[in-house]
Amino acid sequence: MSTPHNSAQPGDFAETVLMPGDPLRAQFAAETFLEDVRLVNKVRNMLGYTGTYHGKPVSIMAHGMGIPSIGIYSYELYRFYNVKNIIRIGSAGGYTEDMKLYDTVLVTGAYSESTFALYQSGDTNDIQYPSEDLNEEIREAAKKLAIPMHEGIVHSGDVFYTEAPRMAHYDYVVNDRHCICAEMESFGLFSTAKVLGKKAACLLSITDSFVYEEQTTHEERQKNLINMIKIALETI
Repeated sequence: MSTPHNSAQPGDFAETVLMPGDPLRAQFAAETFLEDVRLVNKVRNMLGYTGTYHGKPVSIMAHGMGIPSIGIYSYELYRFYNVKNIIRIGSAGGYTEDMKLYDTVLVTGAYSESTFALYQSGDTNDIQYPSEDLNEEIREAAKKLAIPMHEGIVHSGDVFYTEAPRMAHYDYVVNDRHCICAEMESFGLFSTAKVLGKKAACLLSITDSFVYEEQTTHEERQKNLINMIKIALETI
């Protein structure tokens, strides 16, 4: 069995899948951290790998950019490949002064202006939530590794380039919705997991800032976001 977006066969994916946005980050994480790794999907170059970590099966597959993209790939993994847990490992822009480059964030809720949940299932909530028991396992893994994490609600945006007054919207999501950073996918992942009765979580690395004039390069984002990968792998 395959899907329109995935050529993997039944059993090719482990019960837990780590999902970065960038296919090259998926390749880097799989080839760096997994043993007996094999490529199980390359449709549209959305690379997916399965191997073992300390003897336990785990898969790593990219999900692309934006809520619609992660909505497609997470749905197919959950629905057609019997995946039980997805941990997104992505990049984010810091909204607050205490968010420094490469800091790790555990998402406790994803606020969005997106209509994804509404059109997916009739869900009108503008905040979607991760699986709390999976989040608790992530906290334990981070504690074991002695890696500090920020925790909070994130702004899961639908638009990267906007003509609207940017600072006015920034003030709203930070001061009124209490978002600590910005990304573009976790709202769709959490909504899909809820609809299908699965588990989802999201770990982020700060790669740029709305407060400071600093950002990482593409190459740095691809290879240097190590802490969140280590935490996610330790969680399994």
